[in-house]
Amino acid sequence: VVMARLGDAFSVIRNGASIRQADGAGGLPITRIETISNREIDRSKFGYAGIEDADKYREYILQDGDILMSHINSEKHLGKVALYKKQGNEKIIHGMNLLMLRANKSIVYPPFATYFFATNIFLGQIQKITKKSVNQASFTVSALKEIEMDLPTLDEQRRIALVLDKVSDLIAKRRQQLDKLDEIVKAKFVEMFGDPVGNPMGWEKIALGKRCDIVTGNTPSRADPENYGNFIEWIKSDNINTPAVLLTEAQEYLSETGFHKCRFVEAGSLLMTCIAGSINCIGNVAVTDRRVAFNQQINAIVPKQDDVLYLYWLMLLSKPAIHSTINMALKGILSKGQLSEMTFPFPPLELQNQFAVFVKKTEKTKANISRSLEKLETLKKALMQEYFG
Repeated sequence: VVMARLGDAFSVIRNGASIRQADGAGGLPITRIETISNREIDRSKFGYAGIEDADKYREYILQDGDILMSHINSEKHLGKVALYKKQGNEKIIHGMNLLMLRANKSIVYPPFATYFFATNIFLGQIQKITKKSVNQASFTVSALKEIEMDLPTLDEQRRIALVLDKVSDLIAKRRQQLDKLDEIVKAKFVEMFGDPVGNPMGWEKIALGKRCDIVTGNTPSRADPENYGNFIEWIKSDNINTPAVLLTEAQEYLSETGFHKCRFVEAGSLLMTCIAGSINCIGNVAVTDRRVAFNQQINAIVPKQDDVLYLYWLMLLSKPAIHSTINMALKGILSKGQLSEMTFPFPPLELQNQFAVFVKKTEKTKANISRSLEKLETLKKALMQEYFG
């Protein structure tokens, strides 16, 4: 193992071409910050500027094995990387606000370096060279070049990358399986009930408040520490951001004293975020499988007779319609009154229950896949620790 400066391990480290991109433009694709937001090259997130002639930007055309790195971004995204794997004869221009690192392939195997860049060792070094401003943070190319990395032999780098690639591929497949199962449930809902906004089945549309009780949460005074303890989960909107049917465990609990001052629901209710800074968060829902208390940013939807799993998917698939009623100038509030008055299609309970049986079977499969995914992610962390320390 030898220690090498990044400036020596990579023959080229530079920013991209300064090109003004435009919505609706065609031509050659251009990378931008969003292109690597998920630590992979997302071809749906390129920019365009009507450039047809690659020769003008030939120095900036990506080559197979180039690594893109975020160096101007919010602090938590700095140092994020993605490995470019060329597809066919495509030509992609390296645009501004992402660095491109081109490995000296006589000493560095790019996939190995990509894994190194995801380690705490490297990201800790990035923190040391980061300069912070009001809205974003950044680091310079010259400072990046001085960071050092351990380089085993090329054969060892390839072996390590191959092992990590296999685990990463399995993790990606498990995540794809989970996404696919959600798509299957959505398709089943539409097959049985139609699109809830269009209501092609002609089910009777009824105000939600006539079918369910709507309850707004509240917050016991934080000035009184006796309100908080470990008696009951206290749900905030953060708990409903995860795309999961069942409510995730709360990070905060109320005491028995606080519980008697707070609103709560039993298992079989729905919690919906109704106050949020971002419209995307409003309408997030989760099913309760236990008694929980909740804060004033959340409205509980308590069914009087309808199946809660039907209601969950009804609300989820109705989010565009829900969002259309919200005025973000008023700080993004979907009031209890607004929610109660919204009308939705309600098919017979027997049909709702048939759908719920299908959902429960699917959720059981998802739980098995999630356990497998958790084990794979633990394995990857252990391997990263073994290889990189």
